[in-house]
Amino acid sequence: MQRINYPQQKEWEEVLKRPTQTVSDIEEIVNSIFKEVQADGDTVIKKYTAQFDKVTLNSLLVTDTEIEQATNAVSDALKQAITLAKSNIEKFHAAQKTLKIEVETLPGVACWQEKRPIQKVGLYIPGGTAPLFSTILMLAIPAKLAGCKEVVLCSPPDKNGKINPAILYAAQLCGVTQIFKVGGIQAIAGMTFGTESIPKVYKIFGPGNQYVTVAKQLATKYNVAIDMPAGPSELLVAADDTANPAFVASDLLSQAEHGVDSQVILVSTSENTIDAVETEIENQIQQLPRKDIARKSIGNSRLILVRDDQEALTLINEYGPEHFIVCVENEDFYLENIQNAGSVFIGNYTPESAGDYASGTNHTLPTNGYAKQYSGVNLDSFMKSMTFQKISEKGIKGIGTAIELMAEAEGLQAHKNAVTLRLKSLK
Repeated sequence: MQRINYPQQKEWEEVLKRPTQTVSDIEEIVNSIFKEVQADGDTVIKKYTAQFDKVTLNSLLVTDTEIEQATNAVSDALKQAITLAKSNIEKFHAAQKTLKIEVETLPGVACWQEKRPIQKVGLYIPGGTAPLFSTILMLAIPAKLAGCKEVVLCSPPDKNGKINPAILYAAQLCGVTQIFKVGGIQAIAGMTFGTESIPKVYKIFGPGNQYVTVAKQLATKYNVAIDMPAGPSELLVAADDTANPAFVASDLLSQAEHGVDSQVILVSTSENTIDAVETEIENQIQQLPRKDIARKSIGNSRLILVRDDQEALTLINEYGPEHFIVCVENEDFYLENIQNAGSVFIGNYTPESAGDYASGTNHTLPTNGYAKQYSGVNLDSFMKSMTFQKISEKGIKGIGTAIELMAEAEGLQAHKNAVTLRLKSLK
């Protein structure tokens, strides 16, 4: 990890630079695949599945038989772990339900707000070196709680044309309605336009590599919403002398092993803590099966020494981390003043892995600094707020003159007439 001592604020932009390509670097290939899928549907998707996933498929849809076989292949111990996580995620997201809001703004003027589910949603689940079946729990559970009627899932197949059994097990457990063996740009394009096999959806959720991220952003040009521009995983830890260096190192490595373009950062007021964490990282990384990936990610990462908590917090808010771990004595200062973070983990015994899997919070979170503008996925991500109003005769008399005056001032005579006619009818 690159070590940086007391960086000046004018240097922060360079110090906090993420190891991501710009959209323009990969936009051309994404646009090209989108246009092909829009024109030729399944044929193009199968072509790119053969090219990128090295498998030729006759059918994209996962069958009931395949789901049954996958369910039998998942160990009882893993099923129990998934069930525990599912229960906690359901509890936390069910608690996010809100009641109808009703207000009488004037006598006879009733306004209210209700929520309705997004009818058709698409979930993208990465496969490859880390089949993220946990992400299904994070997306399908709130989708079903919200009442989404169609929950479509796309995940890339392996070279044998199979999807990881844990992915299929979690999908059927959480009520996914259809599962397709499709990954990458072509999966996002398929859910954007619809094909002979894959339904068109109204909103797409889920993480992915930079190509998937750009594909999701392009989908918004075709009237499909997305959860957020979620890209490579990232973690920032704020730690002082009260932190356990071994724990901090393990958390940094837990994100570093996600992918070669992941980034982890330690911000500390203690040089001793940075020294100890650096040593622990080197010791622990030797034991990791994915150490080659972790090492490349560590090359993108930073150990930053700052003067005090205020400087640390200002830097952290500027970065806007996806995951933020707080292991400091002055804990309340960070919790009260953090403005930009996807999800916050507090204390020595709260690993980021807990949020990734089983504590109950959602792990689909904004990256690349988007925590400054976006929330992580939650129950409302799968719903729309609709407003209603009903005005009585008394109500239109009370509000009508104000509407007439405002409409006339804007030069919109038909707006005014819509009220004037009603008021005249009541005289």
